[in-house]
Amino acid sequence: MTKMCKPAYLAKVQLLTEEEKERLLSRMGGKLPRRLEKDKLSREEALAIQMELEDEQLHEWRKMMQALREKEAARPKSRMSAKAREQAAK
Repeated sequence: MTKMCKPAYLAKVQLLTEEEKERLLSRMGGKLPRRLEKDKLSREEALAIQMELEDEQLHEWRKMMQALREKEAARPKSRMSAKAREQAAK
């Protein structure tokens, strides 16, 4: 099953400069570059798929960071900092 790009991402690709398109192409990984080389995808479709993948990864990263922040906030704060505990141990 091949992944098709969403029209919204195709529209975003059209707004990119050539330099931004080249940077996006350079970050492409997995099967996507091979599909582009074999002419199964147009350059714009490949860029749109890459942009969509990066957006999904960013969304997942943000969710993970939020969960870590919530976990850190829920932990009780110690009265002494790590540096102070280290000095007290000496």
